[in-house]
Order: sequence, then structure tokens, then C-alpha cells
Amino acid sequence: MKISKTTIIEYGKIALGSVIFAFALNIFIVPFGLYNGGIIGTAQIIRTLLSEWFNINFSFDIAGIINMLLNVPLLIAAYFVLNLNFVKKTVFSVAVQTVAFSVIPILEEPLLADRLASVILGGIISGIGVGMVLVQKGCAGGNDTTSMLLMKNNPSMSVGKFNLYYNIGVYVACALLFNLEITIYSVLQAVIFSFVVDKQHLQNIEVSVMIFTRNKEIKKMIINEQHRGVTYWKGQGAYTDNDVEVLVSIVSKAEVGVIERKVKDMDPNAFVIVSNQAEVIGNVEKRLI
Repeated sequence: MKISKTTIIEYGKIALGSVIFAFALNIFIVPFGLYNGGIIGTAQIIRTLLSEWFNINFSFDIAGIINMLLNVPLLIAAYFVLNLNFVKKTVFSVAVQTVAFSVIPILEEPLLADRLASVILGGIISGIGVGMVLVQKGCAGGNDTTSMLLMKNNPSMSVGKFNLYYNIGVYVACALLFNLEITIYSVLQAVIFSFVVDKQHLQNIEVSVMIFTRNKEIKKMIINEQHRGVTYWKGQGAYTDNDVEVLVSIVSKAEVGVIERKVKDMDPNAFVIVSNQAEVIGNVEKRLI
């Protein structure tokens, strides 16, 4: 079966994002004894308990393998609720993470002496890595998969938001098992991580697009090709008195570039306004995958 260039690029970006995520944790977060949020954070806690309580040690970081095992039931649920392409990309991301967590060494001495600087940088870089995976319509597994499942029935949910909710439990466990200082720094990293992820997850960001055009086929293009609803009315240019159609549609931020290119091809003189601060109430379909 021939694999398209687009598919290769998508999976390449997913692999890169997964490696970046693992790199950020093993280089900036774990050397300080801190814990990531989500399922990987749960895997890190289990790894520590196996080592310190049961004296079970490995020559590599077993957190990646534990993370993979915890992801299995979530991926099975995703297979039945979400689409197969999403599941394939998520399985690929989790597999790459498992290898990366095992191969990338945990530094004995932190790369940065300042713990706060390491937490901030680690949160940003790990968030960028997971965001890269989400943009390719896959996810990094764990909480991302769970939040995508929940968002099917609850449009107000987001990946970053669910991560914060889940992490309350993770960090309560950290506070009870370890110490409060570790917990505080871990929480800070999780907040930064969640913020960066949500800013990159373009499919979850709704924007309003207003198009002023004289080409009556553009509204059909949005309906038939983008499968988005359109409201339009007749307008008139105040300077030229020319008739125009004013189209309004709510789309995800990921779709804006496609619509802009098609509008430009169909009407080079069209005027397009994109409002990134749209607050939408009503029946708007979220296309996360």
C-alpha cells in the first residue's frame, strides 16, 4: 500500500512532538524529582513507588512502559468512540514516547541549576511537543485521549482543562507520598503545560469568519466542501454602491487557513475578517480529529 507524502509528514511531526515531550520531562522535570501531570505523572509515581517501596529497579526509566500499559484501555475506548485514524496516530505517539522515555537518559545533575527556570522551560517545551501531536489530529495518549472522549459529549471541555482537573488527584498523591515543595513545583509545571497545549490545539479554538464577496459560489463552497453552516445577507459598498454578499460562519482555527486560500482563489477581491475571540453558544460541531 502506497503511503502519501502528507501522511509521512503528519507521522513525522507526531514522532517529533512525542520525542520533544519525553525530552522535556527527562531533561528538565524528572532530574529535580518533580512529576508531570496526567497519565505519565501517574506512571512516574508508580515507578517511584516500585523503586523506593518495593526495591524494584531497572537499568532504564520504566515510566514509559507503565505509561503505555495505562494507555491500553483508553485506546480501546477511543477505537469504539473516535475514528480509526485518530487511534492509529495515538498508538504511534505512545509507542514513540515509550522508546523516548527509555532511551533519553535522566540527568543525574539538572541541566539548569534554577528549579523554577527548569520548571517553566520544561512546561513550555513539553506543551509544545503535545501540541504538535494534537495539531496532526492525533494525541499523546493518557489524559489527552480521555479529554477527547469527554469532549465528544461536552464541548466546553478542553485538553488543557481536563489535564488540570485530573492533576488535582495526581498532586494530592504527590503531597501525601513525597513532600509539599515537590508538589508545588509540579503543579506549576502542569499549569504552564496545560496553557501551552490549549493555545496550540487549533481544532478546539472556535473563531468567527466574516467574508464580503461578490462571488455567490463561496457560500456553497463553505457548505459543501467545509461542511460548515453559513448565514448571509445582502450588503452594499458605501463608496461604490456595488452589491456584495456578507457571509458569517463559525469554524475551528485549524480550518481558517483552508477557507482563506479557497476564498482568495474564488474571489481575489474578497474581504475577510477573522475574529479569534469568538464566544459561541449553541449547536456548533467540534472537529477535533
